[in-house]
Amino acid sequence: MKSKNKAILYVIICVILWALIPVVSKLGQVDLDNHQFLFWSSLVSFLALLTSTLVTKKAKFFQKYNLKDWVKAVLLGFTGTYLYYILLYFGYANAQGIEILVLQYSWPIFIVLLSRLILNEKLNSKKILSLLFGFLGVILVLTKGNITQIHLDNYYIDILVLLAGLTFAIFSVYSKKVHLEPYTMTTIYFLTATIASFISMFWFSNFVFPTTQTLIPILVNGLLVNGFSYIFWVKALKESEASFIAPFVFLTPILGALYLIMFFHEPMLPVYIIGLVAVIAGGLLNK
Repeated sequence: MKSKNKAILYVIICVILWALIPVVSKLGQVDLDNHQFLFWSSLVSFLALLTSTLVTKKAKFFQKYNLKDWVKAVLLGFTGTYLYYILLYFGYANAQGIEILVLQYSWPIFIVLLSRLILNEKLNSKKILSLLFGFLGVILVLTKGNITQIHLDNYYIDILVLLAGLTFAIFSVYSKKVHLEPYTMTTIYFLTATIASFISMFWFSNFVFPTTQTLIPILVNGLLVNGFSYIFWVKALKESEASFIAPFVFLTPILGALYLIMFFHEPMLPVYIIGLVAVIAGGLLNK
């Protein structure tokens, strides 16, 4: 029970940080495209995590990793900190935001399914109901109660966004299987993302420095939303079953809606409360 409580605490921290994604993405891409924004955010994440690794004297673990460990960490970093975001940003650039948001939150469902196949975790009726309640809450909040807004007619883009969700689920499940020290492992993740996004930025866009207007969103995204949140996510995965913590992620878009109300003065709708109740009910069922 103690491990489960720690896992819930870690994932709630992730939810609080990940819910800032709509805010920092909206502010950070005023003068930058998705490739540029991803590169600068990844670079900030890497430098912050490397500094933390040095300050906490965990850098010694780098020397203990063999070639196989490095290959695993690099592949996971490419999957979960680069490929996921590139596919997701492509979806946001080429389809309706509401459509992409709903499909984006397929990854907790993929985690539960993959944890059964790869980690051999049990899939019971409570976990299934928890997922259903959580996903229902997400749909209610994202559509503001008007489900007819969802039009899944951009099949190519929809498949790519679902693939993005699948890549983050694969990243999460295999991160649980890789037994490396969290700080050094996430540092390698974002080193990989920095290099990959730097190459794709030159290939698909061009190199520009962030303006003063986009610098703060980049720092917030790099330090908190992408950077240190991954440490807590890895720790949450280590403390409990992946299928147990996945449904709690459905709180993210609901908290994100509250952030938009706070920062951009969007209206508070009753359906947000209904969605929150549905997600909390799912979390309680899972506990």
